[in-house]
Amino acid sequence: MIYIDNNATTKIDEEVLDAMEPYLRLYYGNPGSKYYDLGAESKKAIEIARENVASLINADPDEILFTSSGSEANNFIIKGVTDYLKSYEGRGNHIMTSKVEHKSVLNAFRYLNGEIFMNTETDKKVDRGFDVDFLDVNKYAQVEVEDLASRIKDTSIFGSFIWGNNEIGNLNPIKEITELFKEKNIYIHSDATQIIGKIPVDMEISKLDSITFSAHKLNVPKGVGAAYIRKQGKDKQNIASLIHGGADQESGYRAGTAAVHDIVGFGKAAEIALRNMKTHIENLLKLEDEFIKIIKANFPDAIIFNDMENKIPGTVSFATPNIDNEELLNKIGDRVAFSAGSACSSSSKTNSLDYMGMGKYKSNVYRVGLGKYNTIEEIKEIDKYFKELGL
Repeated sequence: MIYIDNNATTKIDEEVLDAMEPYLRLYYGNPGSKYYDLGAESKKAIEIARENVASLINADPDEILFTSSGSEANNFIIKGVTDYLKSYEGRGNHIMTSKVEHKSVLNAFRYLNGEIFMNTETDKKVDRGFDVDFLDVNKYAQVEVEDLASRIKDTSIFGSFIWGNNEIGNLNPIKEITELFKEKNIYIHSDATQIIGKIPVDMEISKLDSITFSAHKLNVPKGVGAAYIRKQGKDKQNIASLIHGGADQESGYRAGTAAVHDIVGFGKAAEIALRNMKTHIENLLKLEDEFIKIIKANFPDAIIFNDMENKIPGTVSFATPNIDNEELLNKIGDRVAFSAGSACSSSSKTNSLDYMGMGKYKSNVYRVGLGKYNTIEEIKEIDKYFKELGL
């Protein structure tokens, strides 16, 4: 099986697995238990991992919060920051996002807008006190800064815009969006899940207030995510907790016993990603070039949806206008693994295309996520498989 769905999840790195194993077999103490070595060793391991994750994005370790997933991290930031700014500081109630965010962002905003209370549709709408804007995007699923600027109000307090689109793979103009929001003294957050390890991130240069990301996109087992929360001078931000409980856990932001083994794995993966960043990006771009060549050769009418100057390395979104995606995926699925869109939206067709003006291709679109274990030889094998299909 050739796996090219690395935007959905990734194969575990052997270095990561080796780093994790002692914390599954030997050092099983609760990190909150500080009076004996098993607990102290677990606590120490978490702090080393925090340092490694911080180094990957050039941040202070005190600015890194561990969660159970990127989705939890997004919900914590979106709900926690907006609640504090509105309810405790009384600064306003207008919040903004785009129509093509990850489901964890979209549904958090829809919850604040009173549209849902679970992750399913409901006929009943309630007023939670927020004025919510869902912005349109351009043909590349990117927010237009001019449109965003025109939506800002005196009551605007918060915005969240995805750094790299999880379905199409194109990048938002995060630097320009951040500058606009900082000029207006509005909190700005970005879901950076798909770009961490594939694009250099420097939080000393970026002025984003927070970003979120997930370890399982970095060759770590599923079950751990992180939020970067910029300190305000020497003080931490005030954010309403999503999970209440022990005040000593994760600087009082998030209660719950830490998954030490997963966090250790995250730290090791961050160390590897930083060490290999340059060569990893170069390899992804080479693989991507080869893959696009075989797409164009085997499907002459294929449409590439990527903004080639502003995209995540290794992510390719394309459509085969005269071939149903489920037909192709079913025919090749025993040999090659890729998808028709986001794994978090697998029950529905990719949603970004509607807002890009390309909705007619929802039954023809594919997302390919190349990763560090893919090779040029595999791309050549995929070329052979496509030719054998005779589509």
